[in-house]
Amino acid sequence: MKKTFVSKEKIEEIIKQYPTPFYLYDEKGIRETARALLKAFSWNAGFREYFAVKATPNPAILKILQEEGCGVDCSSLTELMLAKAAGFSGRDIMFSSNATPAEEFVYAKKIGAVINLDDFTHIDFLERCAGLPETICCRFNPGGEFAIHTAIMDKPEDAKYGFTKEQLKEGFFVLREKGVREFGLHAFLASNTLTNEYYPALAAELFKTAVWLKEETGAAVSFINLSGGIGIPYRPEDKPNDIMEIGRLVKDVYGRILTPAGMGNTALFTELGRFVLGPHGCLVATAIHKKNIYKNYIGLDACAANLLRPAMYGAYHHITVAGKENGPASAVYDVTGSLCENNDKFAIDRKLPPIEPGDRLIIHDAGAHGFAMGYNYNGKLRCAELLLRGDGSVRLIRRAETPEDYFATLKLSGLFDDMESLR
Repeated sequence: MKKTFVSKEKIEEIIKQYPTPFYLYDEKGIRETARALLKAFSWNAGFREYFAVKATPNPAILKILQEEGCGVDCSSLTELMLAKAAGFSGRDIMFSSNATPAEEFVYAKKIGAVINLDDFTHIDFLERCAGLPETICCRFNPGGEFAIHTAIMDKPEDAKYGFTKEQLKEGFFVLREKGVREFGLHAFLASNTLTNEYYPALAAELFKTAVWLKEETGAAVSFINLSGGIGIPYRPEDKPNDIMEIGRLVKDVYGRILTPAGMGNTALFTELGRFVLGPHGCLVATAIHKKNIYKNYIGLDACAANLLRPAMYGAYHHITVAGKENGPASAVYDVTGSLCENNDKFAIDRKLPPIEPGDRLIIHDAGAHGFAMGYNYNGKLRCAELLLRGDGSVRLIRRAETPEDYFATLKLSGLFDDMESLR
């Protein structure tokens, strides 16, 4: 059984001030996971976690991670702006993008972010629009299928990202001729893996490529970014990854491949947005309708506009009915939102305790790629984000959207004339 980090009593206390739906993040859990990650890779003197801003783009969350020694990974202009506003600068920031507009490269160069190029043609593009920095990273796509033993993890050849191996070699030659002095290597080959063997296998692929590049071009890679891909146990029966074991296994690969090649000073970076934040955020909603036709439905005051993953991917998110954690799961429901889309469902045929309107539902593991993927279809408004502090207090870190926010980019006279009567 999955446990929540917040009790029904605390939820009812919060709702007196902040109505559902809302996201709630656990500061204590975030800090503990960030520290465990740093400890697991403490054997590498240059190690740093670059938290993927896209996972949870909130400055309060970013400040917590900054206090724990993390940098940030950005993929757009607004993420770069957010990182800068949150106090990150220079090499605190990795900029990994694709099909990148010129103005984003210009801004990344201006604030001193480490730019991670996605394509060979971006060398000339970056040089023309912003000039080449002395430090550059390149994203590698090995193609084919990425497998561990006989298990296929993913198919890089179908991904739009990265250089081929030969393009990396040519790119390093070109970049050296143009004045680049420091090189990094990056790859992301599989998502949300639940095996301790993924990161060591990815590391081996990158370490061998880095050694080959040094031999072929004479350009030593000073840092290697293992990116993300370490997953979290969304289902109660899933076995969580052991980050200490993962760190140990990567260390073994490092010692076997990089150290003998004279690259024992290579720094390692990670971008583990889901691993660091996913388990430490939940979406709290209220059951407002109960419908019995061909199936039994529970309608919430939240919808896919608040948490898209189940509708978009068929992703599983565990659900706890607050106060009924120990009750028998004797009912079967589709748990839905109110969008005019039939896939607006948080759960399908889910066994849960009997639910009545007014019950509070906690949707687990929504701390990464939850609020961040929200949208305004059907005119739905994004909900608030709250932080549960270590001392038990709750802080509003993003207010809920209002109709004024939704219409802010339009010019419509008299739009709010009738709103006061609804308030």
